[in-house]
Amino acid sequence: MRTTALARIAVGVMVERRRARSAWADFLWRPVSVFTGSPSAAPWTPLGIEAETTLFYAGEAAIELHRTETSSYRDNLASGAPALWIVLRPTASEPPYELVAVTADPAEGEGLTDAGNNLVEQVPIPPDIAEMVGQFVAQHHIDRPFVKRQRDGQKLPNRKKRMSSD
Repeated sequence: MRTTALARIAVGVMVERRRARSAWADFLWRPVSVFTGSPSAAPWTPLGIEAETTLFYAGEAAIELHRTETSSYRDNLASGAPALWIVLRPTASEPPYELVAVTADPAEGEGLTDAGNNLVEQVPIPPDIAEMVGQFVAQHHIDRPFVKRQRDGQKLPNRKKRMSSD
């Protein structure tokens, strides 16, 4: 698939599996963190077990940065709680999820929640990734003033006024 991204940040994703207290599900899954780079571990390698919780390395993804989205990245970084959005898609086999995407764009993250059964979670953005995104914004952002569209002055054809029959 061809991309228009000007920069890519390779990241690894950590996912938590917690035993559910439910008759309908055995486990609850959720992304918990992201880190830069890619470890030598294979995707879905268990990294730690604590009581009823297991931490997994879910795999590697790339945060793609686009010049046209710099205002969204800037707003995310200035929000007071900057985040990344992680998307996991359910599979019909083991492992139960596949890593689909990681994004720093809040609008894209929200848009990815519309895709049916996908698991989309926000996680805090690590400082080193926030710095890389901030550098990208500083290098590529262009302020575009909002321009209100003016009417062209054309009149609509005469129409009969509707009478309400209330």
